[in-house]
Amino acid sequence: MSQGDSGDHPVTKVLRTVTPPSRAHSDSEMNTIGVAVFLGLLVLLVPLLPFLIIAWVISKLTDELAGRAPIGEE
Repeated sequence: MSQGDSGDHPVTKVLRTVTPPSRAHSDSEMNTIGVAVFLGLLVLLVPLLPFLIIAWVISKLTDELAGRAPIGEE
């Protein structure tokens, strides 16, 4: 860049490429794959949800009981 160039000018040079330009379009194949992955995770994780809730409740109960325990009293 020259010293007089401030760098605030828009780009006017066109990038040369081998592939023809394409218009924006929806990618339905990737949407289908995304939905399939989501449903697969849902099928795997929903049966584990009761166990996760039980583990969360047990951790909250043990935290509460540990907070009530006397510390350092002899």
